[in-house]
Amino acid sequence: MIIGVPKEIKEEENRVAITPAGVAAFISHGHKVLVEKGAGLGSGILDRSYDGAGATLAEAAAEVWEQADLVMKVKEPQPSEFQFLRDRLILFTYLHLAANEEVTRILCEKKVTAVAYETIQLDDGSLPLLTPMSEVAGRLALQVGAWCLQVENGGRGILLGGASGVRPGKVVILGAGTSGSTACQVAAGMGAYVSILDVNPSKLRYIHDILGGHVTTLMSNRANVEEEAVDADLVIGAVLIPGAKAPKLLPRSLVKLMKPGAAIVDISIDQGGCAETSHPTTHHHPIYVEEEVVHYCVTNMPAIVPYTSTYALTNATLSYGLEITDKGIPKALRKDTALARGLNAYEGQVTHAGVANAFGLKLTPVEEVIGG
Repeated sequence: MIIGVPKEIKEEENRVAITPAGVAAFISHGHKVLVEKGAGLGSGILDRSYDGAGATLAEAAAEVWEQADLVMKVKEPQPSEFQFLRDRLILFTYLHLAANEEVTRILCEKKVTAVAYETIQLDDGSLPLLTPMSEVAGRLALQVGAWCLQVENGGRGILLGGASGVRPGKVVILGAGTSGSTACQVAAGMGAYVSILDVNPSKLRYIHDILGGHVTTLMSNRANVEEEAVDADLVIGAVLIPGAKAPKLLPRSLVKLMKPGAAIVDISIDQGGCAETSHPTTHHHPIYVEEEVVHYCVTNMPAIVPYTSTYALTNATLSYGLEITDKGIPKALRKDTALARGLNAYEGQVTHAGVANAFGLKLTPVEEVIGG
């Protein structure tokens, strides 16, 4: 197969879908890799590094899209890339389709086979391709949350770790998945008061076991969410239903009751956000104030640390990319149930229940489109 890697064009997206080591792996399996010139510069990867690994460098994105059998990206296709989508093209990237009806419909219209990193799911429920970026986002959430609380950004002027004789700030984390649990560990390490809520008692038990009395673990229900959010200096939204829209745990009426100058970092904004007041922002304009609460809702948080994120991403995606290229998409999906769960669209049909339900579209089961 020919694997195409175009430069990311989403605003302030500096990651790239593959490292030179990833290129070398595809080449060793007998495939060709076409990389757009400059694709890796944002992550500190020079064209000569790709060339040395055996990639063919393309002058323009059109060349990559037109020649590739499989396009590997980081983010969903942008409107200027819609022209390159076509029948029988395999697209392998983060898609978050349940929050993006326009991209969902164009992928179906163009009959693209779309495999989403974020919905590849192992039998134990874990999300191996979302995990590394969730870990990065969880670590960043405290970093940017502390920044949001600075008074020049509209925040309360709270130092999360406090100071001698001064109470630390209170951090409330909604969701105890990878991003939430990572944020929890960082917040506890900073010396903040930390509460974390989830509907899964096993996840809360794990956090309680590793962090002991440094963190308060609570079952997520309406009463607990309201009580904790009203008392919070920083709320981190880290809820996730794989492939589906995030539940609105923070309605506007609750945000109004939060402390003036408190902050919300909505990691789940990729899936629509867990606050009713959340809307997507960019790294260039990351925050806004609504209901006197500072909101940080950047949809590609890991892009602010592209070197770390790119290498972590390739570590996770490479084995699945090799499965697709070595076996072909139907056989790869039949052989690997985790990969099959990542299929969101196939030749004009929606194959993921979360996406179909989000927009009232017909669901075609994966088993039906890939055969037995």
